[in-house]
Amino acid sequence: MSIACYTLPMSGHPPQKDPAPRNRSITLTDTELKSYQAKLLEPDTSDTPLPLEPLIDRTILADTLSILPRLPEHSIDLVFADPPYNLTKSFNQRTHTAQSLEDYERWLRIWLPDLARILRPSGSLYVCGDWRSSAALHRVLNDHFTVRSRITWEREKGRGSRRNWKNASEDIWFATCSGQYTFNVDQVKLKRRVRAPYRTDNGQPKDWQAEAQGKFRVTYPSNVWTDLTVPFWSMPENTEHPTQKPEKLLAKVLLASSNPGDLVFDPFLGSGTTSVVASKLDRHYIGIEIDPTYACLAEKRLAIAQTDRRIQGYTDGVFWERNSKRKKRRHD
Repeated sequence: MSIACYTLPMSGHPPQKDPAPRNRSITLTDTELKSYQAKLLEPDTSDTPLPLEPLIDRTILADTLSILPRLPEHSIDLVFADPPYNLTKSFNQRTHTAQSLEDYERWLRIWLPDLARILRPSGSLYVCGDWRSSAALHRVLNDHFTVRSRITWEREKGRGSRRNWKNASEDIWFATCSGQYTFNVDQVKLKRRVRAPYRTDNGQPKDWQAEAQGKFRVTYPSNVWTDLTVPFWSMPENTEHPTQKPEKLLAKVLLASSNPGDLVFDPFLGSGTTSVVASKLDRHYIGIEIDPTYACLAEKRLAIAQTDRRIQGYTDGVFWERNSKRKKRRHD
């Protein structure tokens, strides 16, 4: 494997001279682009197998379709894949064009089966999509994995529609390679405020406890997630990536379906959320991203994570409801 120089197609975006006082978005100056560019790993363009060790804890600058077939078999514990949805959307200088559902399914079949090859027999897979792509995703996943659930998470952002229901949700398909897989349910319970604080006959709290901030119950996680906030400009994890997933979402996935020291793989890394959360939660990671600017953003976020391991909405080992009233930390 060689590390080659990659010429960035566009310059960085230095912070505005007078940003909003609470704007914490992560940006890149031209100097930072050059610095983080040097940390990216660009494999050679041959079709020879790639050794695993040099890839661990690295951001790979490449087309994932060229790298996936070269990865070692049964080497990955968990895959989180957030591929382009079947929409016409621009990502920096690249545009993904919507196609028929049949064509989108054919595209999925080019790379999704390889995930079954690189995952360990005990491995798990999460694949993101929306209502347009769900049918195709389910068919392809069902051919190569055991589909366990379809998670729907509330993506409460964007404008409404006068002629249709506002689209405020996305899907994440959860699948495994076998019946033996990791699922740490106690690590992903949700702390909810108690609306009706029932008590036992002797006056004791029934499945809830009183705290300084109110009455709370810790509940089992479901496949409907309403406690997430899409990153925006006042959140310190926010970047210019148009489809960035919340760190809290990845924390749920990684805590449930991996253990410390496991290897997590993201074939469509974007601005690096999977790698950043893996680093914060003591997992190893491999991420592939085709866009050099987003890959450099991932590297900057990884550098920040070395000194700031906080994950918004996940404190004291508990996932909190969105907008919970509790003792605030600076980044909430």
